[in-house]
Amino acid sequence: MFVDQVKINVKAGNGGNGMVAFRREKFVPNGGPAGGDGGRGGNIIFQVDEGLRTLMDFRYSRKFKAKNGGNGAIKSMTGRGADDTIIKVPQGTTVINLETGAVMADLVASDDEAVIAKGGRGGRGNIHFASPKNPAPEIAENGEPGQEFEVQLELKVLADVGLVGFPSVGKSTLLSTVTSAKPKIAEYHFTTLVPNLGMVRLPDGRDFVMADLPGLIEGAATGVGLGFQFLRHVERTRVILHLIDMSGLEGRDPYDDFEKINEELKTYDPDILKRPQIVVANKMDMPDSADNLAKFKEDLKQDKLLAQTPEIFAVSALTHDGLTPLLGRTADMLAETPQFPVKQPEVATSAEYTFKPEAEFTLTQDEDGTWILGGDKLEKLFQMTDINHEESLLRFARQMRGMGVDDSLRSHGAQNGDSVKIGDFTFEYMA
Repeated sequence: MFVDQVKINVKAGNGGNGMVAFRREKFVPNGGPAGGDGGRGGNIIFQVDEGLRTLMDFRYSRKFKAKNGGNGAIKSMTGRGADDTIIKVPQGTTVINLETGAVMADLVASDDEAVIAKGGRGGRGNIHFASPKNPAPEIAENGEPGQEFEVQLELKVLADVGLVGFPSVGKSTLLSTVTSAKPKIAEYHFTTLVPNLGMVRLPDGRDFVMADLPGLIEGAATGVGLGFQFLRHVERTRVILHLIDMSGLEGRDPYDDFEKINEELKTYDPDILKRPQIVVANKMDMPDSADNLAKFKEDLKQDKLLAQTPEIFAVSALTHDGLTPLLGRTADMLAETPQFPVKQPEVATSAEYTFKPEAEFTLTQDEDGTWILGGDKLEKLFQMTDINHEESLLRFARQMRGMGVDDSLRSHGAQNGDSVKIGDFTFEYMA
């Protein structure tokens, strides 16, 4: 089964916890702090695997979690760093952050890899908190939480040349004729349900990858038929072969077909029409094809969608007539056309705004009167606090005071003895 779009969750490993420990060696009566740091958490890395052709494996495994770092130990020993978790993906995979819509990575080359979620750093042991005022601190940090993202993987077929056109215009027949690919061919519409790839090798040594994309119909860019599902695969192609059925057996006008398909491409992405396009007038072995082609050439003079009038090659994929010059010209165009990058979300180059610093914490009150503290920075500080040691909690209390939490609670009317909650941890407020 061909799968080209999935949503998954990735979670990098947390850093290991720092340790509170002291030297306990013989003949060392005043041993100082000796708690080691935690090791770093494992990263989530996406790596290209040339042997993969689909995202099928991700349909059955949607959550990926890297290992946590090892905890610090006595004698100032640092915990073991966790190994990275490497996720194999096919060439042409784009990783998109579902929350922001930003492209996190575009893995095209055979050796491409990208760190998608970074592991947390290890927490510091009590050796780092010693000072002249507190030579034996019972303070250590928990490890930093690893990054977690909901991401969408989109596979865009890596093909140099894309075949587009209405169903049953002969795309699969052409692909099977000029390559070793074996696409399904039948006398009904939408025979092709997934993109098919084939390698074209010319006698002069040049070669390129050709993709037969499932048939588009009018309205494909808005979800009609199969077109929208596979329009994304056109983004990677550098040259478009636009197949037109010149036989007229379907009762459609060739130029009308040409306009409708280009309109769908424009609706999906206007820049696609800036790419080189060759019109392949197929089924020229049929009786009325020559007359239809002559009329098509006249109608093409009024085309306003394309930046320049495309070249026309009359062929018959069934009898192989005209294929050699078509493939030669296609290879020439590829040599002149650069790769097209995957589009990033549009970002405004300038904007007028009033700067408003983001709050370091949030404060709300639930129905029971409990004060709820939140915010990324405050929650991260709490997660990295070792609540098993009183000095660590006192340090966290000082950090909250420095952030203005005490002042905010007081201004909102908090009274002595009120419950304050951070995550699952609840404590009493003392003014």
